[in-house]
Formats: sequence, structure tokens, C-alpha cells
Amino acid sequence: MAGMTISKLTKMKAAGDKIVSVTAYDASFAKLFASCGMDFMLVGDSLGNVIQGQATTLPVTVEQVAYHTEAVRRGAPDAFVMADMPFMSYTTPEQACHEAAKLMRAGANMVKLEGGEWLLETIRMLVERSVPVCAHLGLLPQSINVLGGYKVQGREQSAAENTVRQALALQQAGAQMLVLECVPTELGQLISSKLSIPVIGIGAGPHTDGQILVMHDMFGLNSDYLPKFVKNFLAEAGDLSSAVELYIKQVKDGTFPGPEHSFE
Repeated sequence: MAGMTISKLTKMKAAGDKIVSVTAYDASFAKLFASCGMDFMLVGDSLGNVIQGQATTLPVTVEQVAYHTEAVRRGAPDAFVMADMPFMSYTTPEQACHEAAKLMRAGANMVKLEGGEWLLETIRMLVERSVPVCAHLGLLPQSINVLGGYKVQGREQSAAENTVRQALALQQAGAQMLVLECVPTELGQLISSKLSIPVIGIGAGPHTDGQILVMHDMFGLNSDYLPKFVKNFLAEAGDLSSAVELYIKQVKDGTFPGPEHSFE
């Protein structure tokens, strides 16, 4: 994993090599993921749910993401690390630059923002100022109160076309990666084929350029509720290292996600 860069990830997409990613929040697991060959890690605002026990990601602050980013960076000095920009930390381009700087200083290689065309100016400004950006479309956990719950996005033709248009606009604005969450398999495939940047799916079917899971879901630790797109790799593999290696192998060889983990 040493020396992974966004240009290498983009070359993997071009070559048809699947990209594997997972969320990480501390040094110990970051070290484990790096040693197993994880392509990149996301310090997700999902830490609100899995670390803090919050019902949503909304209470998470930039300072908290920065704290966990520092921990992950110490555990995996050579890893490619992406950090989530939390709820309401990028309402204007100026605010986004100010807050993104904190995450980059903490050790992030890239920041991730949720949203569509309203973010175009923000993305342009960040990229001009040397902050690489990953966009995020589909189900947007920070917008959960507007969306009315955690449900599949882009099922209707008009919604699907809108998502494709927004994905292309985000790429044009300078986003160098896209996370696509909870959309039908066909839409995940279409967007991945239209974009030149890597498209990383979570509940977006097997045809995206890569996959990401929340670490705790991959290990089956949220047993009270496991989303359809999750697989408990620990139950199958028996120990943590083997579970991580199995996840990487099954994404790389195309067996995960299967139809049972995807939305039609």
C-alpha cells in the first residue's frame, strides 16, 4: 500500500483493477488495513454512529474527524487517507477551505463532501488551493432529515438522469473521486462508465470501480442492523486479518458485492 496516490487509483480504474477501501478511525486498525494491502482508508463521519453511538452523523465536528485522521495517519504513515467533511462544515467555499485545511494538516490526502451541483464552486476553490476532493452522491447521510430516511436513491428515471448529470458536473469541477451510496446496480454501472475518475460504491452494485464498507459492518459488529449491502467477513474468515484479506480478495475478484448485496 506504500505510496498509493490518486493518480495510481485513477490508473487502476483505467486498467479495470478493482479498488478496495474501508473506514478507519484509529492507529491499530489503520495499521492492520495497511498491512493487508487496503488501497485507501476513509476517516468517515460514520464515527458518529460507530464510535460515539449517535443516531446520525450530524453531531460530528471537524475537530473530531481531525483527531481520528491523526490517529489513522500514525498507524499507517504511507496510506492514502481520505477524511469526511462533517455536516455544515462546507456551507460556503471559504468555510470549506478553512475547515479542509484542518483535515489536510491532520494527515488527510483528500477530503470528501456530500452533495451535488451546489458544491461546484466549492470544489473548484478547494482544488485550486491544493485540496483534492472526493464527491459523494446517492444516499447522503448528512441530508437524512431532508431525504426522510435511509433509502435507495435514483430508482426513478428522472432521479437517475439527475444523478448522472451531477456526477459529470462534479468531475468537471475538479473532483478526483466519487463515492456512490445506495443506488440501483444499473445506475452504479452507468455512472462508473461515464466518469474518468474512480467511482467507489457502497450499496451501488458490483460494477463500480471499487467498494467501501464501514469497518464495523465488515466485521459484523452492528448486528442489530446490517444494511443489505453489507457482508460479515469476520464470521466467514474467523479472525480480523483473514476477514480483511477476504474482503479485499472478494472485491478484487468481483465476487463481492453479489446480487444479494445490491439494489435492482
